[in-house]
Amino acid sequence: MKKVYPDAKAALAGAVKDGMTIMAGGFGLCGIPDTLIEAIRESGARNLTFISNNAGVDGAGLGILLETRQIKKMISSYVGENKLFAEQYLSGQLELEFNPQGTLAERIRAGGAGIPAFFTKTGVGTLIAEGKEEREFDGERYIMERGLFADISIVHAWKGDTEGNLVYRKTARNFNPMMASASRLTVAQVEHLVPAGEIDPDQIHTPGIFVKRIVHVANPAKRIEQRTVRKRETA
Repeated sequence: MKKVYPDAKAALAGAVKDGMTIMAGGFGLCGIPDTLIEAIRESGARNLTFISNNAGVDGAGLGILLETRQIKKMISSYVGENKLFAEQYLSGQLELEFNPQGTLAERIRAGGAGIPAFFTKTGVGTLIAEGKEEREFDGERYIMERGLFADISIVHAWKGDTEGNLVYRKTARNFNPMMASASRLTVAQVEHLVPAGEIDPDQIHTPGIFVKRIVHVANPAKRIEQRTVRKRETA
C-alpha cells in the first residue's frame, strides 16, 4: 500500500469531515504538525473536537483553526499562550475539557492500547473529580478517567521511511508517539523521508503499522513560543 502523498491536502483528502475528533501532536510549538493543520483549515471542516496538549498560539498551530471558528471543543492541558482561545472560551463559543498534563498523556496512551478507562489519584478532591466515578484502593482515593481515541491523528516526525516508521526528536516525543497509536487514521508529516529499511529498528518510536498516510515536509517552520534572551552587559 502506497503511504506517501504529494502534499498535505492530498494526504487528508476524503478523511476530514465535519464533527470529527482529531488528535494533534506536539508540545507547545515544538513538533506540531503545522502543515497538516493548515490543510485542515483549507478543508473547511467545522465543529471539530481537537485533542492536543495545548491550543497553539495566536496565528500559529491550532490557533489558525480558532481564527476560522472550525474548532468546537478542545480537550487539552495548557492553553495559556492563546488569547483568542481565552476569548472564545469565556464568551461560550468554545467548549473545553481540561486535564492535568500527565492524565491527558495517559488517557491518550490508554486509548491507543485499547484500555477504556483507568483510575488515578491525580485530581482527587478537586474540580477535576466532579462527576467522575471514585473508588478506594489500599486506603487511597482514586478517580476514573476514560481513555481517548480519535477519528484522525496528525503527527510530526523528524524522520520517517516510506512504510511509516517514525522517529521523533527531543521534546516532540511528548505527545506525538502516543497519539499516533490512538486513532482510526494516523497521518504523519515527516522532515526527513528515507526509503524503507534505512532506519535502525532500535531507533523507531512509532512502527509503520500505525501510520496510514505520510507527507514529506522538508523545511517546517520552527517557532519559539516564548523567546528569552540575556540582557547585554553595558560597557
